[in-house]
Amino acid sequence: MKTSTRIKRQAELALSKIEFITRHIRNVEDNCLLLGKKLIELGFIDLGRNLIANGYIHDASKFHGIEYEYLSLSNPADENKKLKLKLAIYHHRKTNPHHVEYWSKGIIEMPDVYIAEMVCDIKARSEEFGTSLRDWINNEGIKHWGITKDHPKYKKVMEFVDLLCVAPFTEIK
Repeated sequence: MKTSTRIKRQAELALSKIEFITRHIRNVEDNCLLLGKKLIELGFIDLGRNLIANGYIHDASKFHGIEYEYLSLSNPADENKKLKLKLAIYHHRKTNPHHVEYWSKGIIEMPDVYIAEMVCDIKARSEEFGTSLRDWINNEGIKHWGITKDHPKYKKVMEFVDLLCVAPFTEIK
């Protein structure tokens, strides 16, 4: 059976999208497993187990509908594609509870398991983009979430970050 050029291009695009999606999901899954185990060791057994379970279903919506079609667009050229990308992002955030936009009161009403998954997600994105997780949280995250560094939810985020991440290097004197 001979495959047409059009089918080959479609297959390459599908495989590229699938690689993009699964790479991110695997990164989040690894983070959820690591953080979940640490939570279990600290006695937060249900939280750790539920976080690990969430890692296995993280971002499953990206394989379907508008998210599959438009979330993996890089630098969409025309305004129509930009709008579709914005709609795909909106859909993703409104249908996945590890995003603050899912919750009517944002991060304020997010249960700890979804805050932990959000931290695992943000850590994966920071590694994928080569950016600092802590800097993003302190400069962008708190603005996005509408909280300050004194807020209990910020402190919860940072507890999870500290468990998930190795302490940064300090200067030797």
